[in-house]
Amino acid sequence: MSQPQLITVLGATGSIGLSTLDVIARHPERYQVFALSGYSRLAQLLALCLRHAPRFAVVPDDSAAVTLRDGLRAAGSRTEVLVGEQALCDVSEAGEVDAVMAAIVGAAGLRPTLAAVKAGKKVLLANKEALVMSGALFMQAVRESGAVLLPIDSEHNAIFQCLPTHYGQGLASVGVRRILLTASGGPFRCTPLPELQLVTPDQACAHPNWSMGRKISVDSASMMNKGLELIEACWLFDARPDQVEVVVHPQSVIHSLVDYVDGSVLAQLGNPDMRTPIANALAWPERIDSGVAPLDLFAIARLDFEAPDEVRFPCLRLAREAAQAGQSAPALLNAANEVAVEAFLRGRLRYPQIASMIEAVLEQQPVVALDDLGAVFEADGKARELASQWLAHNGR
Repeated sequence: MSQPQLITVLGATGSIGLSTLDVIARHPERYQVFALSGYSRLAQLLALCLRHAPRFAVVPDDSAAVTLRDGLRAAGSRTEVLVGEQALCDVSEAGEVDAVMAAIVGAAGLRPTLAAVKAGKKVLLANKEALVMSGALFMQAVRESGAVLLPIDSEHNAIFQCLPTHYGQGLASVGVRRILLTASGGPFRCTPLPELQLVTPDQACAHPNWSMGRKISVDSASMMNKGLELIEACWLFDARPDQVEVVVHPQSVIHSLVDYVDGSVLAQLGNPDMRTPIANALAWPERIDSGVAPLDLFAIARLDFEAPDEVRFPCLRLAREAAQAGQSAPALLNAANEVAVEAFLRGRLRYPQIASMIEAVLEQQPVVALDDLGAVFEADGKARELASQWLAHNGR
């Protein structure tokens, strides 16, 4: 390879961003960092800039820019600091960029991720909310631009690895009967239901297998994360909601499976480490070392499976219903969940009320068609408004 690929990492200070930079650092002859973005962890972003020497660093506001510029200047760094959402779009669609890791959490990641898609980049999609909110518009942009869209969620990356390369013509055309989306069950899989009323944010964030940010950890505990992944899988693999089945697999060793009509079931296995799907997507269609230890089946010894309990995990039911309703329903679901999880993390909501808030929003707001990005953000804003009103009357 004559020239290293230039990579923009959106959400560099999060767990996915840090894992991406770890993989990149293992292969300096293949990859160089073009731009990094961060939100509130400015000291960590400064350290990353000094280590990886990107051309650009993007922060949310002028105050953060001053802080980061001062630190970079004091260290003699040439990294240029940019500010705001448009800057995120600029470093995602820049002509020099070969690939973009889209790892900004939540709705905030939609516009820069879509900018990378419209520019025809290789897009490593860790921001599932982008597809959940604007699935039809997003996939239309992928088709029109010729962008290469590669899933980073361990489950979707596993499905991607288990499907033939021409699956884009539809699951039936390649003999696929269903997709089996695995879920760990999180920290509350066996917790007595009455005790869920007393769950604290720290307990919800203590995932048994994965090291993740607090928002996605709460989503994993409630299984909303799996619900969002179900919606994402429908868009990524042109599947109907009834073709995607969630299977609780506590060990998180099988990351997902694909069931074929001839009775074959293909599974992708590996240690629970996000560097595996990141390395797979970065190097695709090749393979590179990710730094992940080999899987020791003798140490694992057993693999367990069970059906998800939608009484325990009502968020999974709500997500499936939103997937079936389509149109604006997934965007409403996602926005209400973001408000609910933030309120829970701030101590303003009890854990079981996360699902209650989301269901209330979905019941109040009618489902409408989303013809453009403006309609997507209008639905998102309306759901946040209704969720905030619900919180004011029902929160702690």
